[in-house]
Formats: sequence, structure tokens, C-alpha cells
Amino acid sequence: MNQDHLDPINALNVTELADTTFATDFLIRAKEGVRNLAVALTETASPDLRAVLRKQLMQGIAMHQEITDLMVSKKWFHPHELKEQYQLDQLSAKNTIMIGQMNLFPDETNRKGLFDRTPDEH
Repeated sequence: MNQDHLDPINALNVTELADTTFATDFLIRAKEGVRNLAVALTETASPDLRAVLRKQLMQGIAMHQEITDLMVSKKWFHPHELKEQYQLDQLSAKNTIMIGQMNLFPDETNRKGLFDRTPDEH
């Protein structure tokens, strides 16, 4: 494993990894929102508030479906293919462990000389 996270060559494929992570987090949060709205709806007596919560619940369900469709189309989520989803989850866990083991704050972070000089240094 390459420990040099500051070297730009090690940033290959990081954007897709980040997009996958953000989309998964967004999907989880949308699901939590739907769940919370459903609970609030069942505990509300006010007809006006129930109408507002019902509308928000429908919007939350629609948003969850949009995120799911996006993730399925990008092959980031396989809700009907458990073996493929399991493999993705294993890869995600492996990447998480790898990132957790990286020395993100090394003692020496000076990269002077690796990049072009700034206009002040000419």
C-alpha cells in the first residue's frame, strides 16, 4: 500500500470512490428521513400538520427512489443481486481499512521542490 497520499498519482479513481461514498450516505440519510417522517405522521393529531408531513413523506420517498436509480445505473448499488452487492460491500470495507491505516498526518509534509514555483519565488 502506498502511504504517500500527497502524491497526485495516488488520486486516480478517488473521485468515483468519493461519489460512491457520498451517494451511499445520501441514500441512507434519505431513508432515515422517510422513516422519521412516517413516525412523525403517525404521532400527529393536527390535520394540517398531517397534510404537510404526508407531502414531505411522498417527496422523501421520491428522492430515495431517484438516488437508488442513480446508484443502480452507475453500478454502485445492486439491490437485486446480493452476490454483487456483497462484493461491493467487501471492497468498500477493504478501502475503508486501507484509508484508516494510511499515515494521513506524516511528520514531514514539506513538498517544496515537487511543484512549480509561485510567482513570488522567481
